[in-house]
Amino acid sequence: MTSADPPERGALAEGRTRVATVPHADPYLDVVLPPGVVRVGPAGDPSPWLDVSYLTEHAAEIDVLHLHTGYSHVAEVAGQCWTETVRRLGLPLVVTVHQLRAPAHPVRARWDAVMDAHLEAVLATAEVVLTLTRGAADEIAARFGRTAIVVAHPSVAVPDPDLGSERGLVGVRLGPASSAVPEPAELVRAALSGAVSGGGRLRVLVDAVDVPDLDPAVRDLLASGAVELAVHLPSGWTAELQQLHVAVLPERCGTHARDLEICRDVGTRVVAPGCGWLADQWSEVVSYGAHERDGVDPVSLSAAVSVALTRPMLRPAERAWRAEQLTAVRQVHADVYAQVAGDRSWA
Repeated sequence: MTSADPPERGALAEGRTRVATVPHADPYLDVVLPPGVVRVGPAGDPSPWLDVSYLTEHAAEIDVLHLHTGYSHVAEVAGQCWTETVRRLGLPLVVTVHQLRAPAHPVRARWDAVMDAHLEAVLATAEVVLTLTRGAADEIAARFGRTAIVVAHPSVAVPDPDLGSERGLVGVRLGPASSAVPEPAELVRAALSGAVSGGGRLRVLVDAVDVPDLDPAVRDLLASGAVELAVHLPSGWTAELQQLHVAVLPERCGTHARDLEICRDVGTRVVAPGCGWLADQWSEVVSYGAHERDGVDPVSLSAAVSVALTRPMLRPAERAWRAEQLTAVRQVHADVYAQVAGDRSWA
């Protein structure tokens, strides 16, 4: 190589791969970024890399573009026009599929179409596809004809050694009613029934900003004393989960869940809907019946909570094992980045 090489080749020669991640920052993105990789671009939200004009103007500043699916604002923008620009610029695109279904959205039918079109466009353009479970990889192959590399979801939380969990305590996180949890009172009643049957009690976990928007029927249950309320700040979420014997994931749709990994980190058993590939993430998940359109099966949820309470309380994940897992995940990312950036530099 000579001093006349383009900027991206010079960066690669020095062993630094410049990666633009979309979104720019996120707990998962932050931990999987391998050493020796430089994250490029401003930390705007939405990411400026989703703007085709910005992408075109700054394409020479990056070696790899890494898109993470599952964010509504990303799916709205990263469609056919955006991917055509990526191809025209010759940018190596890596895609990690976090979600294969639409997230909570008030107009669900429209959003399903948006998500499908988004995935079809970006997966057809990606040089490498990553995902978090074998089941999701199989679904990607069946729906989009792409082979995905499966990388584990690494640790995203550290347990507090001074904080214990309470046997029999079940927690469910609630916010305002949404398409993901359209009938929060029904879900709370079902979880309460299972908690009582299993000899425990139920705690509703609410972010401080969501307290005014709680469902009136849930408020009535709290006022009756049948259910506890714990109000938390975002910074206290891991501690709330660590105090539980069982955590109920309430969303009736989704592919993977970060909260599930936090529970693994802190040693809390998970009751999760049977949709998506949540049970593929961790063997300690107890599934209950839930359908993206038909909603939650309350009898199934009640039974799942009761069963989960009969199982032994868990210990936090071994930190040494989680550290080894993270090293392996970062190495996969480093290898993928080196491969696609190297292909581009010699194109």
